[in-house]
Amino acid sequence: MKMKTALIALALSVSATGVFAAAHAMAPSVEAADQSVENGVVAADKVVAGENGWMVVHRTDADMKPGPVVGYAPLRKGDNMDVAAILQEEVKPGDMLMLMVHGETGGMKAGVFEYTLGAKEDGPIKIEDKLVMQVITAK
Repeated sequence: MKMKTALIALALSVSATGVFAAAHAMAPSVEAADQSVENGVVAADKVVAGENGWMVVHRTDADMKPGPVVGYAPLRKGDNMDVAAILQEEVKPGDMLMLMVHGETGGMKAGVFEYTLGAKEDGPIKIEDKLVMQVITAK
């Protein structure tokens, strides 16, 4: 009986660990580094999205609050590698950019980025009330 109980406990532990690892691997995130934007593009090495959505490039500063949108790129649910957003306005060396995960919800059309600062359509994803983002500096 003790052996059976131990095996069941081990199986439950392995199962719970696998579920935690799978859930943790899908947690939305952005991995990016400071980079040159002289080619008019800003990129993230990896973006993990819990659903289809957008990597949105906001201007920011030392206050670390998202400002106007200067670019965006579509995301598929799951891991997205080398995500590049074409900048829609000039970004100068030294400018700070916030690369943020947004959803594809609430808008009028799927596949069309409809967010404007403060709107709910295609808005930012939050985990525990924190934005999913990475701040970089343009070189």
